[in-house]
Amino acid sequence: MNWIIRNTEKLCCHTNLNDLLNSSWINISDFNWIMSDLDIVNFSKQQLPIGLEDDYSIITFETLEKIIKTDSQIIWGVISAVKKREKPIFDIKNPPFAEGNDDVWINDKFQVENPSCEITAWDSSFTIIKFKDEELSKKFKAYFDEAIELENFG
Repeated sequence: MNWIIRNTEKLCCHTNLNDLLNSSWINISDFNWIMSDLDIVNFSKQQLPIGLEDDYSIITFETLEKIIKTDSQIIWGVISAVKKREKPIFDIKNPPFAEGNDDVWINDKFQVENPSCEITAWDSSFTIIKFKDEELSKKFKAYFDEAIELENFG
């Protein structure tokens, strides 16, 4: 299933990873993470452990934890979770992107070929979450019961 969060009281703002990636639905240590096309507001002013000038970064969950602790808001960007035992598959010359990409609104259209889930921050107004892992999708929806099916959004 693919979901979109538009209105919620569970996120202090779209797309705040501290609130979004809480342990009630995902164990972030099960994955490596691809972060790309990032535009971030860092509320804590702590230094982010990745370079925002890079087109993409492949990071471990430990680095993601450091990003989460900065309590930052992702305005634009794509975050993909790939199981640790797999190598992320995507075009490094054309990494995942959000702004200007109409494909983020299409069900089951992923920018990384083998993610368990893909999160798109859309202009700090929407959080779009697509899943290839059905169990993870069910856990997500159980926590974010206000999420709307992407295909029904509009």
